[in-house]
Amino acid sequence: MLSRDADSIYWMSRYLERTSNIARFLDVNWHLTLDVPGQFGEQWKPLVITTGDHSDFEARYAQESKENVIHFLTADEKNPNSILSCLIAARQNAFAIRDTIPTEMWEAINVFYHYSVQACRNPRKIINDPEKFCAEVKWRNLMIGGIAWDIMAQDEAWRFFRMGRMLERADKTSRIVDVKYFMLLPSIAHVGSTLDYAQWGALLRAVGEFQAYRHAFGKISPTDVVRFLILDHDFPRSILYCLTEAQITLHEITGTRIGYFTNPAELQMGQICAGLSYHTIEEIFEQGLHEFTDDIQARINHLGKAIFDTFFSRIPAIDQSAEQ
Repeated sequence: MLSRDADSIYWMSRYLERTSNIARFLDVNWHLTLDVPGQFGEQWKPLVITTGDHSDFEARYAQESKENVIHFLTADEKNPNSILSCLIAARQNAFAIRDTIPTEMWEAINVFYHYSVQACRNPRKIINDPEKFCAEVKWRNLMIGGIAWDIMAQDEAWRFFRMGRMLERADKTSRIVDVKYFMLLPSIAHVGSTLDYAQWGALLRAVGEFQAYRHAFGKISPTDVVRFLILDHDFPRSILYCLTEAQITLHEITGTRIGYFTNPAELQMGQICAGLSYHTIEEIFEQGLHEFTDDIQARINHLGKAIFDTFFSRIPAIDQSAEQ
């Protein structure tokens, strides 16, 4: 597969997944405004902090209000990580490979793009009812994912699509978990309170797995929620699940056995998966949840650079003699 085509499908997948996860970020706070009365259900600053775009937001917006944050994350074309900007980039990449991906996928992405452009022309409507817009973004992403599973040949193109999707999802799940760190409780005495549990419940709703969690664990427990979102082997949005699937896909692309490496991407993927697989929930809390998720995000960023160097740069960083 041509490097430029692999690059396009990989980033198309990442940008699409990013729109879904931004919508889920907004759902965290939207559900809190419904579940938690008063100022503690109206915390919007955590969203721009955990997306990594806080400095850009502060440079262009005077207040961290609900209106400004929602506009910044959905309809702001100057924010490269807004839903609208990500869809523009996803469509551009999809257009470049429209002969490689299924026609139904290109049409779904194109319709998704035009829907979002039209919706973002009236940002006030999104601000007043973000739940409706976010639900539409999530449903359209689910449809595109279904198209990929059902009618896309599971060749190299599919594998780059899958790997990009899983890496982006792992990164954003870590950021959704990190949202809780920046959501302030009135005092330390409120740890374990109704407010604390409402915030943890909002995180589960943000990834669409509140019901799945309740079936598996019953009542909400911070320890079980974190274990479910980070270390669960079967939950398709847990960090461990996503990175494990990305590793499998990477090795299918290269043909290298898992446990061996011939390039920087395989090396870093193996290191991050092995480290996460042998972490316990007690170790995560001992290290600090924020510190742990921050480290995961840095590792995924480094992994992304290694994938670029291996597959997409003009001089691939593959050394056949480096197999260990």
